Amino acid sequence: MLLSSLSTSSLPKPKPFLKWAGGKGKLIEQMSHYFPQGLIDGSIKRYVEPFIGGGAVFFYLASNYEDIKEFYLFDINPELILAYQTIQQNVEELIEELSSLQTEYFSLSSQEQTQYFYKIRTNFNSQKQEIDFHNYSPSWIQRTAQIIFLNRTCYNGLFRVNSKGYFNVPVGRYKNPKICNKENLFSVSEVLKKAVIKLGDFELSKQFSDSSTFTYFDPPYRPISKTSNFTSYSENNFSDTEQLKLSRLFKQLDAIGVKLMLSNSDPKNQDQNDNFFDDIYSEYKIERIKAARSINSNSSKRGEIKELLIMNY
Repeated sequence: MLLSSLSTSSLPKPKPFLKWAGGKGKLIEQMSHYFPQGLIDGSIKRYVEPFIGGGAVFFYLASNYEDIKEFYLFDINPELILAYQTIQQNVEELIEELSSLQTEYFSLSSQEQTQYFYKIRTNFNSQKQEIDFHNYSPSWIQRTAQIIFLNRTCYNGLFRVNSKGYFNVPVGRYKNPKICNKENLFSVSEVLKKAVIKLGDFELSKQFSDSSTFTYFDPPYRPISKTSNFTSYSENNFSDTEQLKLSRLFKQLDAIGVKLMLSNSDPKNQDQNDNFFDDIYSEYKIERIKAARSINSNSSKRGEIKELLIMNY
């Protein structure tokens, strides 16, 4: 099935092609009630997302608000940006590669599938040093297929790397994982054609901001407990120092009229006296919304918690 044989109007609305810790797919309906009025009246023409992650908010906005003419998507995770750019530029060859992986995987016994997973993971990590993350090449197609395959078959659908940037999540237990979702990949590719995708940190957003811009920040969450340490979406950890740096950028962008929304964990889930975000964003609107914690190694600790939405409007 080629994209040229499909009518773009028949494609489903795009949704995240990766499972992503902290992804907003299940929260998007709640969040939509807090989006700025400028999306409705058409005054917002540009959308910026400096921590693109799984992209649920971007896909929702790009599918529902035609007045947004420009999209700028950034992330500091080079593997993630490589995948987005590959889907944007060469989705048909990616689907061929991913379909091949899926066919081979499903032809194997359960034990052989486990071995196959670790074979792909080893190959993925061993080739990291050979990848030029700044210049597109055909090698990106195989790497993106491996990223999606590992994400769809690993434990809990995590994307986690160690300090050297190597993917280190063990195999998951799935009877029939959806590895290659052709229709969604085509939809994702179509909407990504509207976007500028760059490897870089949140400071890049300053270059693309004005009073007609809506910027959504979804940084790695501040751990809500001392034992909650999953912050490694890339080899760069996001400390309180980075959270403070981001709050300063938030204020700078607010001063030039950018509409801003920021998500983070609510420290009060663990400690009612922890006012970290209430203090650094004291001059802005803070809402607490309900969220399900779906990624936790201890199933008894998966449940409903509060997350923060911080807005300047």
